Amino acid sequence: MRGSHIKSAAPPPLNALRTFEAFARHGSMTRAAAELCVTHGAVSRQIAALQASLGVVLVSGPRHALVLTEAGVQLAERLTPAFSAIIDAVQTTRQGEAREIEISCLGTFALKWLIPRLPGFLEAHPEVRVRLSESYQSVDYRRDRFDGAIRIIEPDELHPRAEATRFMPQYQGPVGAPNLMATLPTLSALSEAPRLRSATFRRAWSAWAELMGLNLPAATVEREFAHNHSMVEAAVSGMGVAIAPWAFVAPDVIAGRLAAPFGFVERPSWFAFLRPEGRRDTAVDAFRDWLVAEGERSPPPPVHSFDKS
Repeated sequence: MRGSHIKSAAPPPLNALRTFEAFARHGSMTRAAAELCVTHGAVSRQIAALQASLGVVLVSGPRHALVLTEAGVQLAERLTPAFSAIIDAVQTTRQGEAREIEISCLGTFALKWLIPRLPGFLEAHPEVRVRLSESYQSVDYRRDRFDGAIRIIEPDELHPRAEATRFMPQYQGPVGAPNLMATLPTLSALSEAPRLRSATFRRAWSAWAELMGLNLPAATVEREFAHNHSMVEAAVSGMGVAIAPWAFVAPDVIAGRLAAPFGFVERPSWFAFLRPEGRRDTAVDAFRDWLVAEGERSPPPPVHSFDKS
C-alpha cells in the first residue's frame, strides 16, 4: 500500500547487550562486573532487562551457577565479534594514536623466539603497538577477544571461528647441558638419563620416540615442570634431558648453554597464527605477514643421523 511502511522492532539497549556479552565470555557475573566496572547486581539486572526486551530466555539455572541456553549461546557467538569490530573501528579512527593489538602467545615461544625479533616489527610499523599475553589454552573466538594468537597446532586440532596461517614447522629433539650430554654418546645412554618434561606437553618423550622409531624403556627418573621455560632452564642447569621444540631452545643451543648432539626431528604439527574469522584489520595483517617472513628466515635445527643402539 502506497505510503505504508513496515516498522522494525526497536533493538535492545546496547548496554544490556554489552553486559550480556561480557557475562557469556567470562561465564561469571562477578568477572563480567569487574571488566565493566559495575556491581554484580547491575550485571544481573541488565541481563534480566535484555531477556525481557527480547522475550527469550538467555540464561538458566540457579543464581550462583547460571549457564547459557541455546539461544544465549547463539546470541553470544554473534555479539563477541561484533563488539570486537566496534572496538577496532574506534581505535582505527582515533587520530594520532597507535593501533594496539593484543597477541596471545605461548610463554616460552614469546621469550625465546618472538620478543628477540619483535623490535624489527615495531621499527617497521611504528603505528602499531603489540601487547603480549601468555596462554597455552586452545583458541576459541566465540569466547576470546584478543586480536591474534600464536599456538602449536596439531593436525586434528580445531579452533572455532579462527583463520589459521602456518608460519613455521615444528621440530623436537633432546637437549641438555653440554657437560651432561657429553656423557651420553648413544641413544641407549640417553634413555637412562633423568627425563625432564613440561606439564603442557607430558607426552613429549613418547611422541619423539615414535617419530624416531624407538622403543624407549621406562624412565628411571622423571622431573616435571609447569611450563616449558622452566623445563628448559632445568636442562641448562644439568638436571636432566628435555625433549624440546627447536624454536624454544635455538638461542641456548647456538649460545652453547645447551647441547643437542642427537639433532631434531620434524613433528606433524606447526606454529600457526590464529586470527578471528572474517575480521579485517591492517595492523593484524601486518603482524601476520611479518610472522611468516620471520618464520622463513628462522635458522633450521641441526639434524644428525646416528646409530639407534
